[in-house]
Amino acid sequence: MSFLAFILLGLIAGAIAKLILPGRQGGGWIVTLLLGVVGALLGGWLGSVLFGASLEEFWSLQTWLLAIGGSIVVLLIYGLIVGRGDRVRD
Repeated sequence: MSFLAFILLGLIAGAIAKLILPGRQGGGWIVTLLLGVVGALLGGWLGSVLFGASLEEFWSLQTWLLAIGGSIVVLLIYGLIVGRGDRVRD
Protein backbone atom coordinates (compact mmCIF):
# COMPACT_ATOMS: atom_id res chain seq x y z
CA MET A 1 0.00 0.00 0.00
CA SER A 2 1.32 3.43 -0.87
CA PHE A 3 2.05 6.24 1.55
CA LEU A 4 -0.93 8.24 0.23
CA ALA A 5 -3.23 5.30 0.92
CA PHE A 6 -1.92 5.20 4.50
CA ILE A 7 -2.68 8.92 4.85
CA LEU A 8 -6.25 8.38 3.66
CA LEU A 9 -6.58 5.33 5.89
CA GLY A 10 -5.19 7.33 8.83
CA LEU A 11 -7.67 10.15 8.32
CA ILE A 12 -10.57 7.72 8.40
CA ALA A 13 -9.07 5.70 11.27
CA GLY A 14 -8.58 8.90 13.28
CA ALA A 15 -12.25 9.82 12.83
CA ILE A 16 -13.32 6.32 13.89
CA ALA A 17 -10.98 6.40 16.89
CA LYS A 18 -12.46 9.77 17.93
CA LEU A 19 -15.93 8.23 17.81
CA ILE A 20 -14.81 5.19 19.83
CA LEU A 21 -12.99 7.11 22.58
CA PRO A 22 -15.29 8.72 25.13
CA GLY A 23 -14.57 12.14 26.58
CA ARG A 24 -12.73 15.15 25.33
CA GLN A 25 -9.18 14.72 24.07
CA GLY A 26 -8.77 18.33 23.05
CA GLY A 27 -7.25 19.66 19.87
CA GLY A 28 -10.37 19.38 17.74
CA TRP A 29 -10.98 17.32 14.65
CA ILE A 30 -7.98 18.50 12.66
CA VAL A 31 -5.51 17.43 15.35
CA THR A 32 -7.44 14.19 15.79
CA LEU A 33 -7.22 13.40 12.09
CA LEU A 34 -3.49 14.18 12.01
CA LEU A 35 -2.97 11.98 15.06
CA GLY A 36 -5.00 9.33 13.24
CA VAL A 37 -2.50 9.40 10.38
CA VAL A 38 0.36 9.01 12.87
CA GLY A 39 -1.56 6.22 14.60
CA ALA A 40 -2.22 4.39 11.34
CA LEU A 41 1.45 4.53 10.43
CA LEU A 42 2.43 3.40 13.93
CA GLY A 43 -0.16 0.61 13.97
CA GLY A 44 0.88 -0.58 10.52
CA TRP A 45 4.54 -0.54 11.42
CA LEU A 46 4.03 -2.34 14.75
CA GLY A 47 1.72 -4.86 13.12
CA SER A 48 4.27 -5.71 10.47
CA VAL A 49 7.17 -5.86 12.94
CA LEU A 50 5.51 -7.73 15.79
CA PHE A 51 2.98 -9.92 13.99
CA GLY A 52 4.34 -10.06 10.45
CA ALA A 53 1.06 -8.60 9.21
CA SER A 54 0.88 -7.93 5.51
CA LEU A 55 -0.46 -4.43 4.88
CA GLU A 56 -0.68 -4.51 1.12
CA GLU A 57 -4.47 -4.40 0.81
CA PHE A 58 -6.37 -1.16 1.53
CA TRP A 59 -9.69 -2.95 2.11
CA SER A 60 -8.27 -5.66 4.37
CA LEU A 61 -9.90 -5.95 7.81
CA GLN A 62 -6.46 -6.57 9.32
CA THR A 63 -5.15 -3.28 7.92
CA TRP A 64 -8.13 -1.32 9.23
CA LEU A 65 -7.95 -2.86 12.70
CA LEU A 66 -4.24 -2.07 12.99
CA ALA A 67 -4.80 1.51 11.81
CA ILE A 68 -7.72 2.11 14.17
CA GLY A 69 -5.88 0.47 17.07
CA GLY A 70 -2.80 2.59 16.44
CA SER A 71 -4.96 5.72 16.22
CA ILE A 72 -6.64 4.92 19.53
CA VAL A 73 -3.26 4.43 21.21
CA VAL A 74 -1.90 7.70 19.84
CA LEU A 75 -5.07 9.57 20.85
CA LEU A 76 -4.88 8.14 24.37
CA ILE A 77 -1.24 9.16 24.72
CA TYR A 78 -2.03 12.63 23.35
CA GLY A 79 -4.93 12.94 25.80
CA LEU A 80 -2.66 12.03 28.72
CA ILE A 81 -0.02 14.56 27.69
CA VAL A 82 -2.39 17.43 26.89
CA GLY A 83 -4.75 16.63 29.77
CA ARG A 84 -2.09 17.49 32.34
CA GLY A 85 -2.26 21.19 31.50
CA ASP A 86 -6.02 21.33 32.19
CA ARG A 87 -5.72 20.57 35.90
CA VAL A 88 -5.86 23.35 38.42
CA ARG A 89 -3.31 23.19 41.21
CA ASP A 90 -4.34 24.01 44.76
